Amino acid sequence: MLVHVRQYKHEEVQFDDNRTTGESQTEDAVNPDSEQYFGTDVDELDVETWDTIEHEGDPIQRRSLTIDGVTAVSVPKEPTDADDPDLPGQTIQLRMGGGIENIAQAEIVEVQDLEVEEGAAEGTASQDDESSGKESMDDEP
Repeated sequence: MLVHVRQYKHEEVQFDDNRTTGESQTEDAVNPDSEQYFGTDVDELDVETWDTIEHEGDPIQRRSLTIDGVTAVSVPKEPTDADDPDLPGQTIQLRMGGGIENIAQAEIVEVQDLEVEEGAAEGTASQDDESSGKESMDDEP
């Protein structure tokens, strides 16, 4: 299966000579234009990229992860020690061929089984003509 999640963490404060303690980091300071900064578009680099977003009035960081080769996805009923109530998400547990991986402060975006062919999925929902409010062609007078 292919699993896509968003993971969150507190903003990592980067101090420099132009800032004072307590001064908010703006997105321009944290995320300068990648082509100008790196000399190439960041999408062309294979790096871990965190975006700064606002959550409940505070800046936090978010990244998207796509993991392939997952055999099962679970969410613990009780919060784990890694869960932070000040951040969105919770621990997501992924079972893969080599063991179990926990991703703290994550939200599931999509889980896709690549083995199932499109159109061959069983268990699709259907509506009865009566519940959908449409008249059936078989009910002609």
